[in-house]
Amino acid sequence: MIQETPISNSNYFLPHREGRGWVSLLSPSDKALWLQLLSAARHIVITCHRGPDGDAIGSTTALASWLRRHYPEADIRVVAPTIFPDFLKWMPGAEDILIYEKHEDEVRPIIEHSDLVILCDHGELKRMWTLGDVVRDHPTPRIMIDHHLDPEQGIADLVISHPDLSSTCEVLLRVILELEPLLADGCPASSLPLLTHDEAVSLYTGMMTDTGAFTYASTRPEIYELISILLQHGIDKDKIYRNVFFTYSPNRLKLQGYMLYAKLDVWKKAHTSIMTFTNAERRRFGTLNGDTEGLVNLPLQILGMKLSIFLREDTEHPCIRVSLRSVDDFPCNEMAAEFFGGGGHKNAAGGEIWGTMDDAVAIAKKAVQKFLPLLKE
Repeated sequence: MIQETPISNSNYFLPHREGRGWVSLLSPSDKALWLQLLSAARHIVITCHRGPDGDAIGSTTALASWLRRHYPEADIRVVAPTIFPDFLKWMPGAEDILIYEKHEDEVRPIIEHSDLVILCDHGELKRMWTLGDVVRDHPTPRIMIDHHLDPEQGIADLVISHPDLSSTCEVLLRVILELEPLLADGCPASSLPLLTHDEAVSLYTGMMTDTGAFTYASTRPEIYELISILLQHGIDKDKIYRNVFFTYSPNRLKLQGYMLYAKLDVWKKAHTSIMTFTNAERRRFGTLNGDTEGLVNLPLQILGMKLSIFLREDTEHPCIRVSLRSVDDFPCNEMAAEFFGGGGHKNAAGGEIWGTMDDAVAIAKKAVQKFLPLLKE
């Protein structure tokens, strides 16, 4: 019989382990600035990008819980620019997230009263829409924790940005691992666990959703060492998967069949597919918030497909939301930046077109034509 022994927090400290590819994410000056900013803060606001996904909700809720344990004297709020999908509402702490859009009069004073803002899962204030303007106009220290390319210059006093990592939740977990020994050294926090069960759930959810359940951007061995740490905190990864992906309504399945049968347009020579989704179709199928999530991935199951484009009318604004997914080395982020005013990752990116669906389709065709040599490789 194998005898298990308790594992102390220090055993989790992986980033300096030699021979495993671990590199410290924080310099000594970064750690000192973190401690300085957090020690001085009494009203902390944690924010994310509009249309929050699993990584945004996971990183903000995990960070809020972790900070409340280590800085109990601080008032800590999580503010999202817009609503998030229904299939993420089960996540620990999600019920406490404040939504800025349509609640501006209630939420703006909280931002303006804060003495520290932490930006999670985005590197540009414009990705927060109007909430970004409020944050930009409020002169308070900021910390950014992110994994997107090319963060906005001057966005934060402390920038922790690592595009080579799978998700903001992975960045945050490694930051926690690096900070824990400093916080535990001679402090009351030394008696605290590295993570609570709920924090581990949030971090795993963010890592899982931002890698398509570990089907892309997840080949580095250290990702699975981090997952092993989260598993040791009692998470049920299979249940988390079901909570995110096995929550479809009958209308969602009908919508999926309709989109694949009636709306899927395959451009064979370009190894590209495109689907469009209008608000009239949304009403026809009784589509709930988040029901279109994942549809953009389905055409990539077609043999030889390299790029999937999904265009949908926004429910609140006169624009078309653009989602791009690709396989192998096709750079979705470059296409999104050049043609759709957006960005993201190599295999998953997005943006928007302020105009009609016909405008968006026309621009998508131009984008595919421009990138045709790469799509034909």
